[in-house]
Amino acid sequence: MIQDVPRFKAAFSSSPDWSKACAEILNGLGDLPPEANLGCIYVTDVFADDLSSILTFLKTKTGLDNWTGTVGIGIGANAANQLGRFSAVELYDEPGVSVMIGSFPSGSFQVFESGQMETDEGIKLAVTGEGVEKWLETNDPYLGLIHGDPRHYDLPLQISSLSAGLETYLVGGLTSSRGELPQIANHVTDCPLSGVFFNNSIHAITGLTQGCTPIGPKRTITSADEQQIYTIDGRPALDILKEDIGELLSRDLSKIGGYIFVGFPVEGSDSDDYLVRNLMSIDTSDGSLNITEEVMTGQPIFFCRRDNEAARKDLNRLLDDMRARLPRSPKAGLYYSCLGRGQALFGPNSEELNILRQEFGDMPLVGFYANGEVSHDRLYGYTGVLTLFY
Repeated sequence: MIQDVPRFKAAFSSSPDWSKACAEILNGLGDLPPEANLGCIYVTDVFADDLSSILTFLKTKTGLDNWTGTVGIGIGANAANQLGRFSAVELYDEPGVSVMIGSFPSGSFQVFESGQMETDEGIKLAVTGEGVEKWLETNDPYLGLIHGDPRHYDLPLQISSLSAGLETYLVGGLTSSRGELPQIANHVTDCPLSGVFFNNSIHAITGLTQGCTPIGPKRTITSADEQQIYTIDGRPALDILKEDIGELLSRDLSKIGGYIFVGFPVEGSDSDDYLVRNLMSIDTSDGSLNITEEVMTGQPIFFCRRDNEAARKDLNRLLDDMRARLPRSPKAGLYYSCLGRGQALFGPNSEELNILRQEFGDMPLVGFYANGEVSHDRLYGYTGVLTLFY
């Protein structure tokens, strides 16, 4: 019986030596199908300095030329160990490598990286890489898997510009590391964005799950300056915050850090989509709030909380939704989750990835814990972005 394309294999290793980890990865992958043509690598930041060596090793041993990937403080996988036994794993603060190999129709994808070009309108994002321009002339990149460098302050604008300019639905995450921040685009690079474009011959669906729950009503910013919010609904922002979070938390605001956040509804969304940003500081002298986002007068806003129960409920909602949308069983997945999720939100023992495993069994899946997650044309926080190939 002829098997459908694409076909996938995934493996992981937690060996402290990068070369031994790669050898274990190869053992876990086993024999690769002759059609295999794209590899995806995620390593914990323990191996950030070794990423070039890891890529060279795997290129040489597999014979694959096309690779993408990056570094995370944590990585996740539903994959085989060196003995070929499948399990769901989340690796943090320790050595870790996960690899997925895919078999896609010839010409259906293109690895790329971003640069800058000077135009009459100023400096703009340019998509570069061997064969990219020619591929884009004959293909519509309907899906883009991307990795980004969080050091670029204008990355949200670059992401939205890339999506709009190529009419591409983007999924991915920003590199997270306590050291170097490398990405892979057939070689190791430190460009703003890199990844893979897929044309519409590849069957995939994507979805996003929030890690927070709105509390209180949707309100309006009535006075603000850059990242400082002075009034909401015509009252001091701090008064509104206290009203929405309740009397108990209002008694000791030091307890809201990492629990209470600011939410911004996504305009034009046909769902209850929203962006979550951190509450950085509170000025009790004037009742203003400082957040990690520039805001403006008239902008809608609400407060939200992050907790395990809400995150689990929404992740299960996402899985129900994707199951209903799938015309057949998925063959592989990519999952990009926030650093604030994983063991910090779901608990130890790889619980977030095990929820996915309970749904999909031994389906190959890899991903990492990101410094921000990308879905469609926006940069999110405290979310999980799941892509399934079927």
